[in-house]
Amino acid sequence: MNERPWLASYPADVPAEIDPGSCKSLVHLLRRSFAQYAQRPAFAYMGRTTSYAQWDRDSAALAAWLQQQGLKRGDRVAVMMPNVPQYPIAVAAILRAGLVVVNVNPLYTARELEHQLRDSGAAGIVILENFAHTLQQVDAAQRPRIVLVASLGEMLGFPLGTLVDFVVRHRKRLVPRFELPGHARFAAALAAGASLHLDEADPDPLDVAVLQYTGGTTGVSKGAVLSHRNLVANVLQSEAWNRPALHKKGAPQGQINTVCALPLYHIFAFTVVMLLSAHQGGMIILVPNPRDLPATIKELRRWPVHSFPAVNTLFNALLHHADFASVDWSHLLISLGGGMAVQEAVARQWLEKTGCPICEGYGLSETSPSAVCNPTDTDHFSGTIGLPIPSTEVAIVDDDGRALPLGQPGEVALRGPQVMRGYWQRDDDTARAFTADGYFRTGDIGVLDAQGYVKIVDRKKDMILVSGFNVFPNEVEDVAVSHPGVLEAAAVGVPDANSGEAVRLFVVRRDPQLTEEALKAFLAERLTGYKRPKSIVFRDELPKTPVGKILRRSLRDA
Repeated sequence: MNERPWLASYPADVPAEIDPGSCKSLVHLLRRSFAQYAQRPAFAYMGRTTSYAQWDRDSAALAAWLQQQGLKRGDRVAVMMPNVPQYPIAVAAILRAGLVVVNVNPLYTARELEHQLRDSGAAGIVILENFAHTLQQVDAAQRPRIVLVASLGEMLGFPLGTLVDFVVRHRKRLVPRFELPGHARFAAALAAGASLHLDEADPDPLDVAVLQYTGGTTGVSKGAVLSHRNLVANVLQSEAWNRPALHKKGAPQGQINTVCALPLYHIFAFTVVMLLSAHQGGMIILVPNPRDLPATIKELRRWPVHSFPAVNTLFNALLHHADFASVDWSHLLISLGGGMAVQEAVARQWLEKTGCPICEGYGLSETSPSAVCNPTDTDHFSGTIGLPIPSTEVAIVDDDGRALPLGQPGEVALRGPQVMRGYWQRDDDTARAFTADGYFRTGDIGVLDAQGYVKIVDRKKDMILVSGFNVFPNEVEDVAVSHPGVLEAAAVGVPDANSGEAVRLFVVRRDPQLTEEALKAFLAERLTGYKRPKSIVFRDELPKTPVGKILRRSLRDA
């Protein structure tokens, strides 16, 4: 569709293309790293590290255990955990057993979890016990046959007295009571699997590796089908793009430490942190709750930090914390901003205080996710999302999929080896998502300039982006109108200093006595935190088209 003008703007040591065939699958990638970096720490949690050799042993044991439960190649296994050591172990085990990872937000309500389990047909789930009560609320017929429950303390390896102290200090975080008949325990599965034979998978590049759920730009949440080739390609693309920063003077010659404050169940951290770090033999610094800034800063003090992918809100929150300067930022080489727009003021302050610029990038679940990024050796804030990364093509297209001239706004369309195979069991949605010549239509409106830089100017649909997470107005509205006191509802995104955007809900009441507090409480039981309206506005009527469609844009503009 275009002449790839971005190549002329590439840093000198970044190739135009990568070879996704150089690594057959994620299983191949992991096994190679397990062998090559066996003695290195793979991830750190609460001051303790797990080596690549231990990651290898634990994931092999769990993979063997999963196979013993009767799971067959291609079966889906959900993973519902925050950034804890069991997460990378479970993912590696699922892949090595020839199964498919289904990432699940652990803060989902039972309704949201049930949809994802039903849609994916998950045969198993690995879940942290803190969230097991949510699974209990799911219709028993929709629960996976195999339920594996993990706990925070089981992987810490502390002496008994220290473990007791850990439990006492976390009394406020006690696990809600749950009953899941027939569930197994993570630690017990590891112990049992250690003596079992693993028939290790050797996936084909086009085999499904991950179902990453997203709503795209509209409609119900659906699974982006990411193959082994998709994810391997994005790892190699990210590695190539990072070279200028990692090879500059003063860069460490040994291991790269990457902060993992983004949730691993989100595709940004899944690929750009976990898989990329594994490929490079790096160490992941697991941060389970980045909103706990004192604990996050305490963790950052423990290690030299070389790479820090995050969203604008976290960069901003850290900058304004009293203890920010207590972290040694002198080792920082890459600060990657994604998931939502990076604000210029935040980028400027981050550079002033750390000496490392924030490189804003862009991607989607459907693109594994990275597609466009600013050069990592930049020294300024460009206000764009950057250049297409190696082996990626960008076109700006009209409603009919035809390429538009440089500088003219249109829908951003992407093509490359990291672009998904399609949506899980949704052929019609898949067909609509692609142009005739194989470009994925992102739903975002952007402009491509003569130097190959892309700038996002608007969103084609009404999706709301809260701290990097997609919120789909239809879902919020459907839940709201299920309240007996609500006649009509419309959800829109409004600017928010903390999360980029926040949900505002406009409501026409059926019950004039319905209050904002009562409706918020109702929604809180049915929507995870980032989807909940920050404000509710009651109106006598909502603006509509002649055929009765609610005009969200009119509400948003007002």
